[in-house]
Amino acid sequence: MRAFILDLALTAVFVAIGMSSHGSSPADYPMTALPFIIALLAAWLVPAVRRAPSSLPSGAIVWVVTAGGGLGLRAVFGDGVSGAFPIVTAVVLAFFFFGWRLVSSRLHGRSHQTR
Repeated sequence: MRAFILDLALTAVFVAIGMSSHGSSPADYPMTALPFIIALLAAWLVPAVRRAPSSLPSGAIVWVVTAGGGLGLRAVFGDGVSGAFPIVTAVVLAFFFFGWRLVSSRLHGRSHQTR
């Protein structure tokens, strides 16, 4: 459950950073976040993600489904997906989803080595 909450929080931060950098109204936040939240929920429906949520393979699934699905849903909802936005989305979400998993695996590995 903690892994899902962390992925959800990082997705929310991604949207907030993007909106802030473009001077968007905070009132638009729910509809801007919705495509990415829906895609994140879909990623977490994958059994492999739920079995090993902190693993790098799970991070890859969460990243691909959230970034790709979020961008796809934005297009369906009539929102922009042009220019550098898809690249920025992929890079930032990769950093977030792989980043905490890498840190976790390093810390987990060290805790087992010190015993």
